[in-house]
Amino acid sequence: MKKLCIFDFDGTLFDSVEDVVICFNEVLSEYGFPTLTRDEYIPCLGGNIDDIVSKILGPNSTPQNIESIKKTYLDLYASSKKEKTIPFPDAKETLKYLEDKGILLAINSNRLNFSLNEFVLKYLSDIDFVSIEGQNIDSPPKPDPFGVNNILNKTNLSSDEALYIGDSMTDIKTAQNAGIDCVIVEWGYGDETAFNHDYPLKVISEFSQLYDLFDF
Repeated sequence: MKKLCIFDFDGTLFDSVEDVVICFNEVLSEYGFPTLTRDEYIPCLGGNIDDIVSKILGPNSTPQNIESIKKTYLDLYASSKKEKTIPFPDAKETLKYLEDKGILLAINSNRLNFSLNEFVLKYLSDIDFVSIEGQNIDSPPKPDPFGVNNILNKTNLSSDEALYIGDSMTDIKTAQNAGIDCVIVEWGYGDETAFNHDYPLKVISEFSQLYDLFDF
């Protein structure tokens, strides 16, 4: 029986891409690099920040440019209001329902820890997450299973008692590397590669479809 749900953040619990687009385009313009559309950004997302910036820069990707864009972006993003970053419809209600049914909840993301905690405090403060595993200087990013393993250790649960919910190939690979089952959502930033992959237990189009995977 599944006792733990580990959620990806961006594209799974929160719709966050618009604020990312705004901040990155402002920084790219400042440095004289071409800006991107929303649809052009989405395939660049999902890895760690260095990988993301490298993909965004394309032919202009050099170690120096990556470092400059990354630092300026992180400073700008941290100080921005991020008013367009909000939970997907029914996200909070689903978390509350699962929690009330005794399912443990956690977050595993490549987003920086301080940023994860900022949004959780703002929008999900009444949800009791057992662990929030974001990116920091000492931990490898997804798809490394480092964060998932930390969550399993904290909860004293085995891999077969956990379920990973994400939206992208990075999430599928993370679940595979951790040896846990996963579900892919269609409302995020994934593509047909993730939707048609044979590893996920299920591909869902609305949060309530998660309930079918639990013996309540």
